[in-house]
Amino acid sequence: MALSIGIVGLPNVGKSTLFNALTKEQNAVAANYPFCTIEPNKAIVEVPDRRLIQLSDIVNPQRVQNAIVEFTDIAGLVKGASKGEGLGNKFLSHIRETSAIVHVVRCFEDDTIVHVDCKVDPLSDIDVINTELVLADIQTLENRISRLDKQVKGDRKLQPLLDMATKLLEHLNAGSPAILFGESGSEAFMELTKETRLISAKPVIYAANVDEAGIAEDNEYVKAVHRFAAEHNAESVKICAKIEEEMAGLSDDERHEFLSSLGQPESGLDQIIHHGYHALGLISYFTAGVKEIRAWTIERGWKAPKAASVIHDDFERGFIRAEVMAFDDFIEGNGEAGTRNAGKLRTEGREYVVSNGDVMHFLFNV
Repeated sequence: MALSIGIVGLPNVGKSTLFNALTKEQNAVAANYPFCTIEPNKAIVEVPDRRLIQLSDIVNPQRVQNAIVEFTDIAGLVKGASKGEGLGNKFLSHIRETSAIVHVVRCFEDDTIVHVDCKVDPLSDIDVINTELVLADIQTLENRISRLDKQVKGDRKLQPLLDMATKLLEHLNAGSPAILFGESGSEAFMELTKETRLISAKPVIYAANVDEAGIAEDNEYVKAVHRFAAEHNAESVKICAKIEEEMAGLSDDERHEFLSSLGQPESGLDQIIHHGYHALGLISYFTAGVKEIRAWTIERGWKAPKAASVIHDDFERGFIRAEVMAFDDFIEGNGEAGTRNAGKLRTEGREYVVSNGDVMHFLFNV
């Protein structure tokens, strides 16, 4: 499975600039006018993980394969987008395909960069976008309820789903996103959101985009975004999309040195991916051999057979057992042989819950 992130926000807040920085490619048009992004730009990028470097130094494989993340840069939304304003709700459908949303919010003053509402107000900007996402979900849910009303007459087993849809519609009509719905953990809710792919049910990472002057210390705009995110059970990061874009052509060592000079421990890419993994409850485990070292993305809490399925369905279907080494034990043992000799290679069965960083071999028979 791969992490899929949609980048959204009002026009001219720095979405395409951030997209260029994140993908290290200048393939999204960044211009100082609204709606410069017409079609959704997509890019597959590697998830940075220093643990792969440590594993590679020990194993010396033929190749190293990072986990991947797909970024989608979606055209700027405006008030009324759910009813066709601006470029319309066509772009809302692109958001439905993603796992999480990065909501870029402008947190700097610059008279040379046009703001669609002629003023910088992060909380107002957030409200505009979130309202449009909720309104789009209301339309989707109303359509689903209409169909359920007819279907339930012939299949009473659908009644719990109809009841849940009705409750959720009431919640949305009150202006609250689906992710804050009180019964979001219920089976009926999960089934309903899987069917409808409600946008406001997706985890959100608010990216407070600052200028160079805002890197060292949080300004009032950034503080407001962080407070809002905390109050709404969302993630938030501070980035400078312009600086990130300027770093796109640097080597890893040069980028690290540049970030250190700014007092920043990691890049915008690292921040967003790490927050995305956390918001979605994702972790990575590794397979390590002389041909390939590879990171595999799974959901936290998955048991060994399910974790094996991301390699191939046959691994889950014919699962026998897994040989497991904790990452730290593997590094300390200087590889599999040393870890085994230290008695730290474990054999685990079907009920084993995979931990973040496990180095694993699966035995299966189909």
